[in-house]
Amino acid sequence: MGHADKTEPFPERKESIEGRQSKVHLGDFGSVPRDFSWFAELRRMIPNILRGRDLEDLSQAIIAARRASRPVIWMMGAHVLKCGLGGLVCHLVRQGVVTGIGTNGAGAIHDLEIAMWGKTSEDVAEGLKTGMFGTTAETASLFNDTARDCLDKGIGLGKGLGQALIDRKAPNSEVSVLATALRAGIPLTVHVAIGTDVVHEHDEADGKAIGYASMEDFRTFTSMIMGLGGGVVLNVGSAVIMPEVFLKALAIARNRGADLGRFTTANFDMFALYRPMTNVVERPRLIGATTYNFVGNHEILLPVLVASVLSRA
Repeated sequence: MGHADKTEPFPERKESIEGRQSKVHLGDFGSVPRDFSWFAELRRMIPNILRGRDLEDLSQAIIAARRASRPVIWMMGAHVLKCGLGGLVCHLVRQGVVTGIGTNGAGAIHDLEIAMWGKTSEDVAEGLKTGMFGTTAETASLFNDTARDCLDKGIGLGKGLGQALIDRKAPNSEVSVLATALRAGIPLTVHVAIGTDVVHEHDEADGKAIGYASMEDFRTFTSMIMGLGGGVVLNVGSAVIMPEVFLKALAIARNRGADLGRFTTANFDMFALYRPMTNVVERPRLIGATTYNFVGNHEILLPVLVASVLSRA
């Protein structure tokens, strides 16, 4: 069967984000307080038992890592940004707590939409009914044009997307993790699985460009893990991509004889899932890491973690 007999694998109809219904809006996001001294009172309410003790120990490990100039690497899935928590992650970057970030393609897409248009998260069920799910023209153009630019410049996707937002003077860049990381001079890597993101539906999607830029980011992420000794890695809401990327980067670090020393990992998610538990919690423990696992809704648990850390910083 020749190519002419195949159905073209991209949408015939597209829609503008201006008219698209979105479930998440910037006005619903939480704000960042000026100081966190109030958390001392809340800390007294948290029992020094089970996850209460773990939260205390993890917070102290993060502060100890930064005081020793060791890395704190924040891995996250898209749901963290959909829950309106990008501003908190940006604050951790600006305060020098987080030194590197890794996310998946969907995380980058939600960050782009929030930064540029102040809303994100399509109604998937409704979009499937109408045939318009994933057809947002502006999002796809920005992401895919940037991927091609990354290929031309020989840079990773995270850096390219952050620069694209800065160049376009994105109106909400203060809550954009992509733009904030670039301004702070810390690495932010985007790890794409082709076919998993809405921007791949579009005719301008270039697999060579996306693959190149994501591969560059994998190398950057691996370099972060090579220097992990004495540091902390947190996986926040990534069920598959980031736990797998972390495992491979950790394997390379071990293969090359990197001095990982004593490091700490923690997993935060709404459910106890196989890959995060295995790759972030259980396997690192086998090579001497101290590991933690927390189960709960991001929009409640992460503000508690951030406040716990910054009340000490």
